[in-house]
Formats: sequence, C-alpha cells, structure tokens
Amino acid sequence: MTAVRPSLRLEKKLLGEGRLTVIGMDEVGRGAIAGPVAVGVAAVTIDIGRVPQGLADSKLLTAQRREALDPVVRRWTRTAVGMASASVVDEQGIMPALGQAGAAALHTLVDEGLSLEGAVVVLDGSFDWLTPAVPLALRTLSDPLEVVVRVKADRDCASVAAASVVAKVTRDALMTAAHDEAPHYAWASNKGYGSTAHYDAIRSVGAHALHRKSWLHQASSVALDGFAELDALAG
Repeated sequence: MTAVRPSLRLEKKLLGEGRLTVIGMDEVGRGAIAGPVAVGVAAVTIDIGRVPQGLADSKLLTAQRREALDPVVRRWTRTAVGMASASVVDEQGIMPALGQAGAAALHTLVDEGLSLEGAVVVLDGSFDWLTPAVPLALRTLSDPLEVVVRVKADRDCASVAAASVVAKVTRDALMTAAHDEAPHYAWASNKGYGSTAHYDAIRSVGAHALHRKSWLHQASSVALDGFAELDALAG
C-alpha cells in the first residue's frame, strides 16, 4: 500500500478563504505513563515554500529520520513546542493538560512575533481540547481563535505532520536526558511509555517524580496480572 504523503491542500484552502495563518497542531506522549505531554505547532502563511521531502506523521518515521527532519521543518516554517508535566496530568486530567501545552506552544509563537489575528488551528484528532484553554491563556485576541478538528490530520496535512515531528523529537530528547537520572526505567528506549521493563522497574524501585501517579492507579485498577502492587508504589 502506498503511504499517504501530507500536503498543503487544506492549509491552502483555508488561506484562500481568508485566514491569514494556518497553525497545524499535534500532541505527543498522551498515552505515556511517565513524562510530560508535548504539543507541537507549525504555522503556515500564504508564502510557505514546498513541503520538505520525506515529511510525514512522526509515528510513521524512524527516530533517525525524525531527527534529520527536525531542523529542516524548523527552517521551513515557524514552530514551537509546549509541555504539560506529569503532575499537571495528575492534577487536571489529560485533556486540560493537552490544552495547557497547546496554549503554551501558541504563546511561544506569539512571543516570537506571530500574530494570531485571523489564524486558524488545525488540530489532529476528533476532539477539540484546545479551545477551553485558550480564553485563559490568550486574552489578547479580538476574536475567539478558530479551531478545525480533523481526523488523520497528522497524516494528511503538512503543517500538522511538521508539528508532530518537532513535538516528538523534543519530547524524546527530554525523556532520553531523564534516563541518565533514572536509568532503571529505560526511558531512553521506551520514552515513558508502559513497556514490560518499565512496569517491572516501577515494581522493583517504585515510582519517580516523572511518573503519572494517577495513571499507575488506573493500571492497578484493571485486572492485569501483577499490577496490584502498582497502586501502593504510586503513592
């Protein structure tokens, strides 16, 4: 089966309808049990150049290819990455955490000189977790920020694919650096996701500050062999 190559078709349609900027947005780390959630953004305007060769949804690329594409994407267009920590996920829930990270990424674009007036965000997925966070975080807009939710946008839309690449590379680097502090969790390889070795390490040495404690409680609440002790280890 031929792989789908992301294009600027949707972005150009939205720009042609009068939007001034199209901002692709995608999250990384949503399903991890450790580390932050990361949300990447990539801004497209009418003068955008050709889509970088080999750009694709970060999940479809090898780590080596993602790392090679990261600087190319950053030269191609304005990008930013926002984070929400494991403690935010625990305290507020995953959807508010995603919104907080997305708003932080938008704030970075604004701080770097991009106006959000006349902008539209193309958000990968089927649920708008960004809008509830925007009124609190971006009060300078004269009109509410428009958000278009699109399933498989990370596969089909070049701006969203670019956002997924910068978010994935940034978060992976953070988890690899965290591995040096706590190598028994093997974060350099699992990037905070729940591999067998990762769960075994939690059982052996307990949970770390980077773990999402509420998620370990949830893991212990399902009837999976050996998970009962995770509840106590999560504290």
